[in-house]
Formats: sequence, C-alpha cells, structure tokens
Amino acid sequence: MRVEGDYERDGAVCVRGAFSADEMDLARAAIDANMASLSPLAQRASRDDDGAFVEDFRSWQRIPELEGFIRSTSAAAIAAELMGSDFVRLYHDHVLVREPGTSQRTPWHQDLPYYNVEGHQNVSMWIPVDAVERDSTLELIAGSHLGPWYMPRSFLDEQAKWFEEGSLAELPDLSADPETYPVVGWALEPGDAVCFHMLTLHAARGTGERARRVLSIRFLGDDMVHAPRSWTTSPPFPGLEDELPAGAPLDHPLFPVLWTRPQRDSDPQSRC
Repeated sequence: MRVEGDYERDGAVCVRGAFSADEMDLARAAIDANMASLSPLAQRASRDDDGAFVEDFRSWQRIPELEGFIRSTSAAAIAAELMGSDFVRLYHDHVLVREPGTSQRTPWHQDLPYYNVEGHQNVSMWIPVDAVERDSTLELIAGSHLGPWYMPRSFLDEQAKWFEEGSLAELPDLSADPETYPVVGWALEPGDAVCFHMLTLHAARGTGERARRVLSIRFLGDDMVHAPRSWTTSPPFPGLEDELPAGAPLDHPLFPVLWTRPQRDSDPQSRC
C-alpha cells in the first residue's frame, strides 16, 4: 500500500493497493447486489437521453456484502490514519454505476454542504472496481478542503435546494486560475482508492466504452457532530433530529464505530 499526495495539505490522496483482489471481488459483489435491489433512495443521475448513471445510498444494513466490505477491510484504518482520528464511524455508503457511453459529467461540488454533519475529521473513499483512465477519473481541487463552503446546487438543473440563495459563496471559474485551483487526479486500477475530504471540490467526467462502477464510503472522525437541517439532505436521515440534538456526536446505530485506536499500556513491566 502506498499513499500518493498529502491529505492534510491537499485534502485528497490516492492510496495504491489499498485492497486485495479478494476484497475487490467482495466490493463487486456488493455493487452487483445493490444494483439488483435498489433502495428507495436510488436515483438516476443522468439525463434520459444520455446513457445510464445510477446511484444508491445507505444500503449497508440490507446488503450483507456491502457491510462485509465496510467492516472487514482496512478502509476504516486507512481513514483513521488520514484523519488523525482516535476512532472512525461509518457515515454512509454510496454506490455509483455509470454504464458505457454515459457522457453526463458530475459538476464541481463539495459534499459537506449537502450533508447533516459538521467538523473537520472526515474522509470520503472512492473505490472503483474497474480500471479508470486518467481522462475519466475523479478530479479534485487540491487545498479546497480548507474552505470556503460553496453553494450546493442540484446537478441537473442547478437549483439551490439546500442553502438559501446568497447565503454561501458561488463556485468560482476554476479553469480561469489553475495556479489557485490546481486539479489533481489519478489513473486507477482495482484495489486503488481516492480518499478526499468532504469539503474538497471534486468532479467526474462521463464514461467512454467502459463502465465505471464505484463503491464510495464516507467516514467520520473524532470531531464530527450532527448538524440537523431544515431541508432534505443528500442522503436523507429522516427523524434523526428527534434523536440527536444539534452538535451531538453521531452516537447512533446508523453510524457504527468501525475502528478505535489501540490503547498503549503505560506500564512497561506489563509487557514483559
């Protein structure tokens, strides 16, 4: 396993060889099972005349292969190392499948403004089960995780359905100033993972002749807390505001602790 990049500086790294061939088989089985049994949260993220881009959320409790991958692999331990966190919670899973010939692009955006959590210690892990060429990979703006927050908009019609118009900065013209907004991205093989902060600006191009199947897992660290919204978040967690107040840790069965830093024994004689 080899990390390319600096997570604290860039808010995005590539972890080469993060997962074994057997673990990638499990990820493929998880995606296949999810696509064969979509949840009510599933949606088509491409226009009707432009291939098929389907995504689904929060299926780990009903897809055994998905829960198995999340709990049995080193994904949470990798997230802990990048975040510098003493424990790691699952936030949610996200399956994204683009069929060949889907040209629909995912526009530049940050994830955190769409969510119902706040804090700095977090990681989104983008795990493709197919080889991804550089010109069709996930792209990210290095350093954008340091802020500011930009206005979240719906991808197909660019509507401000979350924060009120004018309440957040609008996305700048990233291509006009590549030195201020440097783009990073990696060609990927199965087993590699792109890890990025939930405030890192990122985008993805469409697919060519290959499908692009991705399992994305979002992790929460020590300082992440609940941030109830007055609108439907993406993904939604209906009723959670009745159980967790604003600012509370995400101590809830929906967000299980996956990894805890081992405690060091302070008594040297106990190790003899």
